[in-house]
Amino acid sequence: NTQENMNPEDEVDEFLGRAIDARSIDRLRSEHVRKFLLTFRKPELEKKYSKEVDDRFGAYVACSCLVFLFICCIQITIVPHNQDLRVCLAEEYNTKPGNVNACHIANSNANYSLDLETGLCGGERPNCNFPEYFTYCVLLSLLACAVFLQISSIGKLVLMLLIELVYIIMMEVPGAILFDNADLLVTANSLSPTNGTWTWRITFLYQLVFDPLKRKLIPLNADSDGVDPGTLDYAGHHFGDEKPLQATEEKEEMEELQAYNRRLLHNILPKDVAAHFLARERRNDELYYQSCECVAVMFASISNFSEFYVELEANNEGVECLRLLNEIIADFDEIISEEQFRQLEKIKTIGSTYMAASGLNDSTYDKVGKTHIKALADYAMRLMDQMKYINEHSFNNFQMKIGLNIGPVVAGVIGARKPQYDIWGNTVNVASRMDSTGVPDRIQVTTDLYQVLSAESYHLEYRGLVKVKGKGEMCTYFLNEGPDIS
Repeated sequence: NTQENMNPEDEVDEFLGRAIDARSIDRLRSEHVRKFLLTFRKPELEKKYSKEVDDRFGAYVACSCLVFLFICCIQITIVPHNQDLRVCLAEEYNTKPGNVNACHIANSNANYSLDLETGLCGGERPNCNFPEYFTYCVLLSLLACAVFLQISSIGKLVLMLLIELVYIIMMEVPGAILFDNADLLVTANSLSPTNGTWTWRITFLYQLVFDPLKRKLIPLNADSDGVDPGTLDYAGHHFGDEKPLQATEEKEEMEELQAYNRRLLHNILPKDVAAHFLARERRNDELYYQSCECVAVMFASISNFSEFYVELEANNEGVECLRLLNEIIADFDEIISEEQFRQLEKIKTIGSTYMAASGLNDSTYDKVGKTHIKALADYAMRLMDQMKYINEHSFNNFQMKIGLNIGPVVAGVIGARKPQYDIWGNTVNVASRMDSTGVPDRIQVTTDLYQVLSAESYHLEYRGLVKVKGKGEMCTYFLNEGPDIS
């Protein structure tokens, strides 16, 4: 009883909670994730994860831009770019600033003779007192690459190793002098002389290579399952590490079931009516109705189907007869679902009688052009052609009578547990009489519909006065064909 009174949202929450508690996170990771590659075992799941939209991508880009800004600030700070000293020396010695060049003392002997012709200044060589900050900038670049969780772990690792390889080559070949100069400063201030160059390089290599790898492999050491955070985010569907993949699967199944139920509801109710009930809570005793100004109504019946239906052992006690009727109705449904008949709405089937209408809502009602009326007339003629096609291929001789009428109706939904959409009014009754008093293989219409269709160049034939139950004698017409195609 408590379960029946629960809100649908609470039922979904309780269902998901039971699904989440059903399986532990450790078992889930071991079943679905490869520890070393940090990818899903199922290729379709990995492909689906790669297409997943990361809501935090904007934050990743912002962090990367912030890191890039810090790198620019560091480069501006450590790279020598000030020319004030060169200008001061030029003024002091009364020469041009271009004649003042940076010199590096290549000899450790401080005593020099002024008569020596050998210059103490070598060529231009790069100079930086803090080369270690170049390494720190590379580490910041690696950090910026690591924040993008949506990129595969292998891809990020390859990218980071490529960055490290390029930097090591640059450090050992063109930029080695920078670290040599820094080593001289370290050696000069050291109490015990050591091989400073290799000390610096080993330290930088350790920081550059092993620190990123260590950060990359932290999930393998800190967590026994070895799952990458991005994979865990997807496995938990961005709800946290404690939410397993089972919750995602159950949520997808629930969405598929919801879409299936919505399709079933649209088969029972028109889309606008279904949207009305889905948009808000509805009481069981609440009545939904809608007055329609000008609706075209059609009744189409297979007049001799009762003669065809017999319950014999040869046709499985009439099942095969019903199977053929179902195929006929399915063909009618397929035709009405075509784009040119989008203004039509199937109301119901009563035995071998098919009922449809057009202009039941604002989106299908054309007050000026009357296109919804013409669409129903065209649909009636299509049903006649379809019945001829069925007779040719099933070797039967089914005869169809169709009745059409236009006028005001009241549309609504009745029933609480099993709602049914229907239309009522004198217009519906007269359309039914046009069917029952009609002629096999002909489409009978009223005078009101004749006036609309004849104005649109439809070909109609005057039948005469027909005695209609409850209406007396009515003047009716036969619809033969549509307007000529010029």
